[in-house]
Amino acid sequence: MTEPASRPNPPHPIPEPGPRAPVAPIDIAGGPAGASARLACKRVDVPEAVLERLCSVVPTTTDDAARVAESSRDWWPLAMTWATEGQLAGLASVVVRPDDPSQVAEVLRICNEARIPVTAAAGRSGVCGSSIPLYGGVVADLCGLDGIVDVDDESLVLDVLCGTFGDWLEHELRNRHNVTLGHWPQSINLSTVGGWLACRGAGQFSTRYGKIEDMVIGLDVTLADGTTITTGGNARQATGPDLTQLFVGSEGTLGIITGARLVLHPAPVHEASAAFGFSTFEDGLDACRRILRRGATPAVLRLYDAVESQRHFGTTDTAVLLALDEGDPGLVTAVMTAVYEECRTGIQVDPGFVDHWFASRNDVSQLEQLISGGLVVDTMEITGRWSQLGAIYRTTIDAIRAVDGTLAAGAHQSHAYTDGACLYFTFAGKPGDSAEHKDAYYRAVWDAGTRAVLSLGGSLSHHHGVGINRARFMREALGPGLDTLASIKDALDPNGILNPGKLGLSCPFGPNPFASEPWP
Repeated sequence: MTEPASRPNPPHPIPEPGPRAPVAPIDIAGGPAGASARLACKRVDVPEAVLERLCSVVPTTTDDAARVAESSRDWWPLAMTWATEGQLAGLASVVVRPDDPSQVAEVLRICNEARIPVTAAAGRSGVCGSSIPLYGGVVADLCGLDGIVDVDDESLVLDVLCGTFGDWLEHELRNRHNVTLGHWPQSINLSTVGGWLACRGAGQFSTRYGKIEDMVIGLDVTLADGTTITTGGNARQATGPDLTQLFVGSEGTLGIITGARLVLHPAPVHEASAAFGFSTFEDGLDACRRILRRGATPAVLRLYDAVESQRHFGTTDTAVLLALDEGDPGLVTAVMTAVYEECRTGIQVDPGFVDHWFASRNDVSQLEQLISGGLVVDTMEITGRWSQLGAIYRTTIDAIRAVDGTLAAGAHQSHAYTDGACLYFTFAGKPGDSAEHKDAYYRAVWDAGTRAVLSLGGSLSHHHGVGINRARFMREALGPGLDTLASIKDALDPNGILNPGKLGLSCPFGPNPFASEPWP
């Protein structure tokens, strides 16, 4: 088996940044101005007097129907099917676009006093409905809070505003400062720093650099009453509980993140990669486990089952593993040596598979094509311990395939750690052409797949968060811990105005209809 080369090999170049603005996931049939809300929630209007106060604080405040509709949706695949019928999951009443954190504070003070819900949004790339305003009210479009505040090169700490788009940020860090954040989600052209933090996101190089919660050392957060707090900021500290992590993953329900301090790394100067094939997905998982057990953390350790390997690489009856590392040449060589040694139970396959993945890794266009073609598609990512993953994989794939209407179901492992890894299940089905059939099928697959995972000790989510879609599973996932989360919510947001209807939490504006049983 060929060992990693020691000669310098520069990393793949990063692409030029995109539009630095939200990208619509799919056209709304009939146009956005005529869109209606699909979910039966009471829509909270913004009284004229409150609208005037908001306009005085944020001049770009608008109730234009088309602008409101576009700002009220994200990339949740089920809601994309509704858009083909001229419907959105929820519909705000007003959009504000602050360009300064102080404006966010004033908006929240006004809305808290008037008991008007506020949903934070920016890139709107989420796929679970986290930034959808279920109960109307105000969408706070945070894209105006954009840009790098400071790069402390000596300490390798970035200070950045929450509305900064990921691809532009990485381009600036690499080309102007010779550093990297190392956070590269598939949605990097569509997503912002605040969204990563709010949903506890992960990038494709997480095995090397960690998830976003591993990168953040401090936050600026505005609470429901307009109070602004600053958390963390030091390398390590023991000043009570870690308030930074309280807000990471809270999806805007506890406070609105306006800025962050994140850990940086020197820009990589060397890269090495390889591809391997295994007779079973479980054999590939075990190779990944052994690599991590040795302390090797390649940036990419990405394993596809036979179904997904055939779809991506044209292989047959093979589980393909892609391995890539970047950074200091000596460290990369050491890591890749461990990778080769632990993959001797497999065979080397075409190394061009890595280049193929690089060329397509941020392409999200296929989702719109499949949905426009009448299919119901989605992915569910979860985590489990290494000792659980084989059973979780087999049981969950079987559960999804057993749902009537399923055409295909596969999985890949995309984020690996010492104790376990993320499995990413993908499904496609064609249950019928009616909206009712599609909705019922989608919900049945999520019920079957999620409950299979939870029954075997897996987690509810790895990096997509909870939003609307997963809210109904939060009690099963957290048990009495959900009551503790609710108590924190009541203390920080007693009027319940912040992103109501998410994380399985009750709210004063009514139930989350998608979380009810039965539905619809």
